[in-house]
Amino acid sequence: MKHFASLFGLAVAASIATVDAHTVFTTLFINDVSQGDGTCVRMNMDPQSCTDPVADLDSDDMACGRAALLPYIRFWYLANSRLGTGGKPVAFTCPAPAGGKLTFQWRLWADAEQPGALDPSHKVKDMQKDPAAGPGWIKLWEDGYNSSSGKWCTEKVIDNDGLMSINIPKSLPGGNWLFRPELLALHDADKGDPQFYTGCAQVFIESRNAAPLNVPKDQSVSIPGYVRSDEPALSFNIYEPQYPYPMPGPKVYEPAKSKVSAASHMAIKQTEGKIPSDYLIKNANWVGVEVPDYSTEDGCWQAAWACWEQAQECYDSAPPTGSANCRVWEKKCDDINAACNALEFTGPPNKGQRLREKESAPPISIPGAANAARR
Repeated sequence: MKHFASLFGLAVAASIATVDAHTVFTTLFINDVSQGDGTCVRMNMDPQSCTDPVADLDSDDMACGRAALLPYIRFWYLANSRLGTGGKPVAFTCPAPAGGKLTFQWRLWADAEQPGALDPSHKVKDMQKDPAAGPGWIKLWEDGYNSSSGKWCTEKVIDNDGLMSINIPKSLPGGNWLFRPELLALHDADKGDPQFYTGCAQVFIESRNAAPLNVPKDQSVSIPGYVRSDEPALSFNIYEPQYPYPMPGPKVYEPAKSKVSAASHMAIKQTEGKIPSDYLIKNANWVGVEVPDYSTEDGCWQAAWACWEQAQECYDSAPPTGSANCRVWEKKCDDINAACNALEFTGPPNKGQRLREKESAPPISIPGAANAARR
């Protein structure tokens, strides 16, 4: 990724969690088209803890999400890590045009096993009766409490079935970016427990603009370090509120319009992280590709072995959003096994045929970009 990354600041307050299930950023849409559950998304790979908030505001987890509680070494997102943290790079980077629309989907259950985006039940209505139960980041948008509607930003996200959208500023230079949606829950902030939820989407901005950004020092921040636990925004009492709500973090950065230089007359091309065009099926950041042709018994069984090796890679890489398409791929491997057992040694069967992917039900509607007026 580039040495600078984009902070998409959803510095918001609301109640979004229960004890056992909170929320997680699972799916990226570009111009209202889903890129696939988990595709291009950096997330905690542990299904048991992926929806938990970041525990330590000074940890590297603040960059792209909470680290998984797994027996692996934890690294920050720029490191070449093996597994564990939400900051671990993923194989694919999704292309998006300059000025295009990005939509981020949050879910209460990462694999959409049950409906819901954010659990609204944790904000108590009656305090007495209800049971207690690094550097280079910029902020492109923020939303907190709307006094006109009487709603917090997360309440809008709930109304939109877990979806939030922004337009990519047209003046952002082309190349690799991390877009980081963030939710801040304040239901326990008055007790010293503000809860952050975040993740990152790897996006390649397709643009002819190569001009560097001129970001004021106070608007380029380090994560972790951009918020402090003792600042008013993180200790705000939503049960005895004193409005207006003071937004945390830096001010929103609005890129100045850039003129495309003669040297940049052609669009910057993506060279890494591209999803191959010849894949047969995709599950998050894994793709299945056709096995080699064969015409002998030995070649048939070798092809079957190669297919099952890919299946194992699919399961090993599957994020909490699920492994449904790994199971679809298994059917292809079963078909090769069956052909070998039937002494049909010319193949593979249905060579090059794209498999039908299983995806979560698409949203009924996708909200417009919240920063549309700033494009």
